[in-house]
Amino acid sequence: MNQLREEASRFLDRDAMEAATQLQGRLTKPAGSLGRLEDLGVQLAGISGACPPRVPSRPMVVVAAGDHGVLVEGVSPWPQEVTTQMIHNFLAGGAAINVLADEVGAQVVVVDCGVHAEFAPAPMFYSVKRAQVTGNIHVEPAMTEAVAAALIEEGRHFAAQQASQGIDLFVTGDMGIGNTTPSAALIATVCSVSAVDVTGRGTGVDDHTLAKKTAIVTQVVDSYYGDRSNAVQLLARMGGFEHAFLAGLILGAAEARVPVILDGVIAIAAALMAAAEDQAVVGCLIAGHRSVEPGASVGLAHLGLEPLLDLHLRLGEGTGAALAVPMVRAAARVLAEMATFDAAGVTEKG
Repeated sequence: MNQLREEASRFLDRDAMEAATQLQGRLTKPAGSLGRLEDLGVQLAGISGACPPRVPSRPMVVVAAGDHGVLVEGVSPWPQEVTTQMIHNFLAGGAAINVLADEVGAQVVVVDCGVHAEFAPAPMFYSVKRAQVTGNIHVEPAMTEAVAAALIEEGRHFAAQQASQGIDLFVTGDMGIGNTTPSAALIATVCSVSAVDVTGRGTGVDDHTLAKKTAIVTQVVDSYYGDRSNAVQLLARMGGFEHAFLAGLILGAAEARVPVILDGVIAIAAALMAAAEDQAVVGCLIAGHRSVEPGASVGLAHLGLEPLLDLHLRLGEGTGAALAVPMVRAAARVLAEMATFDAAGVTEKG
């Protein structure tokens, strides 16, 4: 277990986890036969502080959106206006995350963290925008430290507010053309690895664009002389508005004792920022899937998280994390509803 996992106990009730572990051993199955579902059930008991844990009934996919100044460097073939167009698609219910969230019974909300457009008020749409696009991290800071800190607090407040209204499972989503570039920079910096090891093709760039993108991430990481454990400084230099908001969301969810399912590389970069603020939040994190973006695996390893699914996804939006919602529910239901040997009158192993 790495240091981050060792520090994750403050938001986990150890008595509830011990009770869940003992209960797993009395259920009508061979011990350990449900594999990682058993571990997940114990974690959920620790987060909720109860055994059996509550079964999540009101999951929320939070799609945090932002635009990125580094896009002018040609790191993506998609134009910036696609971010705005996709937000309209989310609100109309036409995106992949809308379909998958509906399938697993989750609601979708969109948060404008800093998009180069203005939106009319709409149900399930929130704005925390301080600016319309980040600075071009190749040549300047992404944002001021004041903006980074403010967006973290917005995410924290949002999580607390939603949890107080009954949301009992958060699913991290994202939208922002160009956002895998700052994600790679954040992960490389925090995990002390080469840009080559964490920079991927994002929306499907060709070899020439990938080389350019990797060179930019290398330059950003090599030129950073700030505190590598200071989330506000890191976000201000090389992050995205959505990273800051999602980091705050994770912090607020942990404080409300609500589990968070991480999606892909953007959410993982945000989770690293949240862990830099408070390492204990890792105990409330569930890795929904393993994105094909190389930075995702590096970031998950640093956090000490093993993904539930590996479907070769790289869409973002929260799609991979949404698909893990039924597994989280199942893990809780096993503890809540499965009979024990005594109750069922089944003879235990001799």
